[in-house]
Amino acid sequence: MKNNWLERTELLIKDQALEKLHKANLLVVGLGGVGSFAAEFLARAGIGKMTIVDGDTVDLTNINRQLPALTSTVGKAKVEVVGARLLDINPELKLTQLNQFLNPEDMETVFDDQTYDYVLDCIDSVSPKVTLIMNARRRKVKIVSCMGAGGKMDPSKVLVRDIHKTQSCHLAKQVRKRLKKENIDKGIRCVFSTEIQNEESLKMTDGTNFKRSFYGTISYIPAIFGLYAAAEVINYLIKKDD
Repeated sequence: MKNNWLERTELLIKDQALEKLHKANLLVVGLGGVGSFAAEFLARAGIGKMTIVDGDTVDLTNINRQLPALTSTVGKAKVEVVGARLLDINPELKLTQLNQFLNPEDMETVFDDQTYDYVLDCIDSVSPKVTLIMNARRRKVKIVSCMGAGGKMDPSKVLVRDIHKTQSCHLAKQVRKRLKKENIDKGIRCVFSTEIQNEESLKMTDGTNFKRSFYGTISYIPAIFGLYAAAEVINYLIKKDD
């Protein structure tokens, strides 16, 4: 077998599917509790080319749920910590690291720079999220969008469905409302949970980086969202052109 570290993967999906993953170029936006795990699952599956985007640094409060967050990495750029980890998994990965928050005006530049096979939206604020979805849609690039993982604890309630079937999620409701104004009401795959948010865990913020509030989180729910997003992409790429 050509790549010994992927021996178990090749046994399961065979060489042709592994080659599809190797040739794929993905964009992962947001490297928090969802995106950091999604990026790692993709790298471990043998994805050949990836761009990761996040302008945040590791904070002490990230340690409960985010892959790059350790006591030794507090204050470091998430994109650098995750990037080093991905290259340690697969040194041959063609990795682009963008240490920036993707504001709405930045989206077109990112799409102009490369052609992507799939986009993973792991942003947790509405305006950049909607703009990313619209840019992917406009350019006919497949996208999976991750909705709110906060305030939830039941892993059995996490699903992947079209956006018009999302429910019990305030973030999804806001995204649906914004997209409807652009005449988009379906055709976007979403990871979400049908569990009702624990409203007692809500905390308001100063609105930095488009974020006005956040919910309390448990360690495993964001990771499950990342797992579902990565699985959605991997399974699509494997079946593509069959």
